[in-house]
Amino acid sequence: MPLNTINVMVVDDSAVVRKVVGAMLEGAPGIRLLHAVADPLLAIERMKQQWPDVILLDVEMPRMDGITFLRKIMAERPTPVVICSTLTEKGAETTMAAMAAGAVAIITKPKLGLTDFLNESADELVAAVRAASQVNLRRLGARPPAPPRAKLTADAVLPPAVDARMPLKTTERVVAIGTSTGGTQALEEVLTALPRVTPGIVIVQHMPEKFTAAFAERLDKLSQITVREARHGDRVLPGRALIAPGGRHMLLKRDGAQYYVDVIDGPLVNRHRPSVDVLFRSVAKQAGANALGIIMTGMGDDGAAGLLEMRKAGARTVAQDEESCVVYGMPKEAVKRGGVEKSVALSAIGREIVQQLALR
Repeated sequence: MPLNTINVMVVDDSAVVRKVVGAMLEGAPGIRLLHAVADPLLAIERMKQQWPDVILLDVEMPRMDGITFLRKIMAERPTPVVICSTLTEKGAETTMAAMAAGAVAIITKPKLGLTDFLNESADELVAAVRAASQVNLRRLGARPPAPPRAKLTADAVLPPAVDARMPLKTTERVVAIGTSTGGTQALEEVLTALPRVTPGIVIVQHMPEKFTAAFAERLDKLSQITVREARHGDRVLPGRALIAPGGRHMLLKRDGAQYYVDVIDGPLVNRHRPSVDVLFRSVAKQAGANALGIIMTGMGDDGAAGLLEMRKAGARTVAQDEESCVVYGMPKEAVKRGGVEKSVALSAIGREIVQQLALR
C-alpha cells in the first residue's frame, strides 16, 4: 500500500450510505476504505486496531450520537472528521454543534433518493475527504491543498469596478470576512471576542443551504454583537454581523451614507455560492477605503482576487496567519497575489476589527 494512501472510516447507521460511500471511496485513487460501521461504539473497537486518517461521520445514530463520538475523538487523538448529515433545519442545528466540536467539513444528504444523490455527489465527497486529510492536527491546520481547476470568477456575478478609488462621502466602516474549511470555529473565536460596539460586518462562510441560519443563531447566542443570516435588503449596522445564506451570493450595496446587502442567485464562483470573491468585489466598489477585508482559514483560492481588489481600492486587508489556520489555502493565495497588507494570528483578528472604529 502506498505511503500516501488516505485511510478512511465511515460511521453511519444507514446500510445504504455505508455500501455506496464505501464503494465510492474504494474506487478513488489514493483512498482506502479502512472500516464502515453502523455506530460509534463499533467504530471505537475498530479504531483500536488501526486509526483512520479521516472519518466520515453521521450525526444522528443509535447507542452514541456523532457529537459525543466526535468530542471523544478530539480529546483522545484529534482526527479530521467530515460530517455527513441530513439536509434539514433540525439536522443543521445538530451539525453546527458538531462543527463547533471540531469537524472540518459538511456533506449534506437527503432523506429520499439517497443512492442517486450519493452517486451524483461522488466528486464532492472524495474532494472533501482529500482536503480533510491535509489538515495539520496541531489545531486542525493544514498543508496547502492542490491547485483548483479552472472555474468562474466574480465577473460571472458582478463586473469589475471602473474606478476602484472613486470618492466616497460616507465614513461608515465595514468589515468583510471570507472563510471556508475551519471557518466555523475561527469565526466563533473572533465574533465571540468582539465588544458590543463594532463596525458592521459582512461574512461569507462556505456552507451548504439550510446550515447558515443555524450557524448564525448559534453565534448570536454566544456573542455580544448581533449575528444573523443575511436577508435581502438588510442594513449593515454597527454591532451587527450578517452571514451570507448558503446557496446565495451576498453583495454589499450603498444608499447614500448607508450600507445594506443584496442576497441574490447566480452561478457558482470559484465553485462556491456564496463566494468570497463576489462579496469582496462588491465591498471594494461600494466601500473602498472605508473597509477592512479579512481572509481566514480555507482551502482553494476564493477571496484572493477580491481581497486584492479591496486593497487596490484603498481598504485595509488582513490574512489569518499559517500557524493559526485550519487550512492555509485561501490566505496563502491572497498573500501570493499581493492582496494582503499583513498577516496576523486568529487571536489578533478581533483587535483589527475594533481598530476600524478608530479610523472614522
